Amino acid sequence: MRIDILSLFPAVFTGFLSESILARAQKNDLVKINIIDYREFSNSKHLKVDDYPFGGGAGMVMMLEPIDRCIEALKKLRKYDAIIYLTPDGEKFNQKKANHFSTLENIIILCGHYKGVDQRVRDHLISQELSIGDFVLSGGELAAAILCDSIIRLIPGVLGDESSALTDSFQDGLLAPPIYTRPAEYKGWEVPRILISGNTPKVNEWRDEKSLERTKKLRPDLLK
Repeated sequence: MRIDILSLFPAVFTGFLSESILARAQKNDLVKINIIDYREFSNSKHLKVDDYPFGGGAGMVMMLEPIDRCIEALKKLRKYDAIIYLTPDGEKFNQKKANHFSTLENIIILCGHYKGVDQRVRDHLISQELSIGDFVLSGGELAAAILCDSIIRLIPGVLGDESSALTDSFQDGLLAPPIYTRPAEYKGWEVPRILISGNTPKVNEWRDEKSLERTKKLRPDLLK
């Protein structure tokens, strides 16, 4: 998989992409992540990529032309399965979408900034608009990092145990059950006995029950 991220602040990704499973996935050539600065495609002497909105109003708007140039340059190199713009008013990102994106070969992610991008970018250049929640960030970089993490961990070979991702919350429409590890007793706080019984069918049954119980309590909307 290849993910090209278009950003005004590429340095935001430096630490995040060089740690944990994301670093390992890149080292093992399971994914290629390329961060591109919009400013490289500006015609302005001062690499300007934003301007005041037509009609007046507060804030600045990211210009159409540099973004179009950048996407066109990338599309000359390869075919993209998805060109994603991250925006608070986009379609809500969820585990089902993460599963889908993890099967694609080439993705472009646009990180907005300021008041967002010229509407013509959204009308003509992208294939999907996504939101990570009903709130506003200063830019799309953090949302892009979240998107990458949720997608890349699903690629076969990224996690040490591939079955681990299949038991995560939301994979089966439910929250994951409680989890425990050693010691079995600490300060009088004990692990449920069934988990140390060695009875795998009963353990699985307990986990299914707790998963449904937690979902009913914490996220009843998922059961609709």
